[in-house]
Amino acid sequence: MAAPTWSQESWDGLRRQAVEIAARAYAPYSRYPVGAAARVERPDGTVEVLVGCNVENASYGLGLCAECGLVSRLHATGGGRLTHFVCVNGDGEIIMPCGRCRQLLFEHGGAELVLWTVSGTRTMDQVLPDAFGPDDLKED
Repeated sequence: MAAPTWSQESWDGLRRQAVEIAARAYAPYSRYPVGAAARVERPDGTVEVLVGCNVENASYGLGLCAECGLVSRLHATGGGRLTHFVCVNGDGEIIMPCGRCRQLLFEHGGAELVLWTVSGTRTMDQVLPDAFGPDDLKED
């Protein structure tokens, strides 16, 4: 499945917002700030951009990824579906979400969510093939 087209100008705007929020990350231990931005379609049909940044913790393993903050904000502000996503490091370079976060993004964007990755744009089903999700839990 080929990634749906979206203008480079739109991707660049999404990336700018990810870079801006990465500057607000709380990363005193790893010194690796991360910012994420996503286009969201709300249940009422409106479209907006949400952002998230990583927040570390002195116990290391309890830190929150930028993607977690973004998805939390998605639900805290009314829900919806992620349609386009980008994640950057503190230098503004595109980075790939970890496996845990890919699963989280799949849950909230589905197989058709488009990510800007280090190797170009890819749909979620390309970066997390054969994903396990909510449909696998439905009862007959």
